[in-house]
Amino acid sequence: MSDDGSAALTQLGRHTAQPASPDEAHLERIPSPHPAHRYLVRFTAPEFTSLCPVTGQPDFAHLVIDYVPDRWIVESKSLKLYLTSFRNHGAFHEACSVQVATTLVDLLSPLWLRIGAYWYPRGGMPIDVFWQTGAPPDGVWVPDQGVPGYRGRG
Repeated sequence: MSDDGSAALTQLGRHTAQPASPDEAHLERIPSPHPAHRYLVRFTAPEFTSLCPVTGQPDFAHLVIDYVPDRWIVESKSLKLYLTSFRNHGAFHEACSVQVATTLVDLLSPLWLRIGAYWYPRGGMPIDVFWQTGAPPDGVWVPDQGVPGYRGRG
């Protein structure tokens, strides 16, 4: 592996087929460029999709993933491919949201991670799912996720 970890990457800079499911997706990590510093990384996925496991209808969410790296950071192309692999995956909102978070925790062993999954209405009711590993580390700026609560027409 090179000093920056890029030698181990299998997707970056190459054509990579879209995985058919989260189980087929391959998340990749690289060493944190600043392991001695505490900083927050945010990924926002405003067009996350999955399928209702009962009806097969599409569900849509705005995901915000915040984490404080320790030794590893996630490679962003692999994360995009992982998140889009849910588009044909049937699972309830809670299952998708927590699966994304725990998969990242298992891969990265971050100092802290949280996910805010803001699901658009299904049956007239939005469902928001929030999960985190615990309290954020002292001294790390953790901004509000900035996603307003759902407001229908009016």
